Amino acid sequence: MAEGLKEIRRRISSVKNIRKITAAMKMVAAANLRRAQQRAEAARPYAEAIRGVLLRLAANAGVEHPLLVERPVQGTLAVVVTSDRGLAGAFNSNINRAAAQLLRDAPGPKIVAVGRKARDFFRRRHYDLVTDYTGLGDVLRFAQAERIAGEVTQLFLAGQCDQVLLVYPQFVNAITSRPVSVRLLPLGGQDLEGAGSSEGEYIFEPDPAFVLERLLPHYISVLVYRALLESKASEFGARMAAMDNATRNAGEVIERLTLVSFRVRQAAITAEIAEIVGGATALQG
Repeated sequence: MAEGLKEIRRRISSVKNIRKITAAMKMVAAANLRRAQQRAEAARPYAEAIRGVLLRLAANAGVEHPLLVERPVQGTLAVVVTSDRGLAGAFNSNINRAAAQLLRDAPGPKIVAVGRKARDFFRRRHYDLVTDYTGLGDVLRFAQAERIAGEVTQLFLAGQCDQVLLVYPQFVNAITSRPVSVRLLPLGGQDLEGAGSSEGEYIFEPDPAFVLERLLPHYISVLVYRALLESKASEFGARMAAMDNATRNAGEVIERLTLVSFRVRQAAITAEIAEIVGGATALQG
């Protein structure tokens, strides 16, 4: 009985230590979430504004560019953005499943994985993993997005894929994110519908071709950077919620184990009293 009580107390101590860790992780995620959310929300207006300028330029200026050319899709490249770490509930699995579903009927699927969780998921399933980017850190830099966008653009221009899809979690609030996919390349077709009907005209200096040549690669980098920021904010929100649930569950386990320890202790005391009473009765007899 004493050994059983000792084991229960050991388990209570272990769960208490785990609760301290999960509570600390929740606070760290909450602190990081605020900054990541601000950066993600700040990036949205700029991405939409630059898209509007680019679409009007491409639709009205009569300029041709290799990144605007539609061609028969024989190869699809998906840039899948997840996190490097777990302990964030179903955050990573939701993104990976959404990307796998998107590529199920896609011709010639290839993967550029951003984050260890995407890399490991698609490697285990034997997808054509072109490259991966891990260890980007919690404070993202635009240069990281430029590097990813540059490599993806080169793959498209080299003919290794005919379309590039960007799959990432869009931040909604602290406990909610949703997987979204956008076509990164080529920028054309449906992306340009309605762009030429906007009122007013732009005057481009030095000329539309020069502006498009500079603006289009930058726009692709902006889209990738926005996806990274949205993913990071979603990751912190998911981790905060997961650690909050883990902390509360640990508290419930501690309560149950404490009740069990009380019962075991009471049973031990009752057994000792019964032995004393039985011994006294035997002596009297």
